[in-house]
Amino acid sequence: MKTTKQYGKKADLALSMWVKLARAASTFGKLTHDQIRTFGLTEPQFAALETLGHLGPLTLGELCKKQLVSGGNMTVVIDNLAKEGLVERVRNNEDRRVILVQLTAKGKRLFSDIFVKHARFVAQIASVLTEAEQQELARLCKKLGTSLRNRTSSFFLT
Repeated sequence: MKTTKQYGKKADLALSMWVKLARAASTFGKLTHDQIRTFGLTEPQFAALETLGHLGPLTLGELCKKQLVSGGNMTVVIDNLAKEGLVERVRNNEDRRVILVQLTAKGKRLFSDIFVKHARFVAQIASVLTEAEQQELARLCKKLGTSLRNRTSSFFLT
C-alpha cells in the first residue's frame, strides 16, 4: 500500500526515479568511501591522487575543475598531500607564474598500489548488475547529467 502523496503520473515517476537514484548513489558512495578510508586517505585526497595519477601534472585551477570543488578546499587537500610527501608544487618552465601540482615518486607508488585495489573493489560492488546493465546505467546517468548540467535557474518552475 502506497503511503506517499500522489502528484500526478509524471511527477510520481520522476520522484520515484530520483529517490532510487539518490539511495543507490548514497549506498555506493558509502561503500567506496569506507574502502578509501582503509588507505588512510580522505575522499578529496584520493580524488586528487587519482586525477593526478591518470592525467599527470595539473594547475590547481585545472584540478579544481576536474574535481568540481573550490580552490580553497583543493589548496588544503594539496597542502595535506604535500606534507605526506605524495605531491609537490613545481613552477612551469614556460610560464613561471604557473604552478603545477604533480605526484612525487612516493605518490606515484601509492597511486599504483591503491588504485588497482579500488578499481577491483568498485567492479566487485558493481557486479550485482550485468555488464550490459552497467553500460546502460552509465549511458543513462551520462545522458541525465549532461542534459542537466547546462540548465540555468530559469529551469526551475514556480
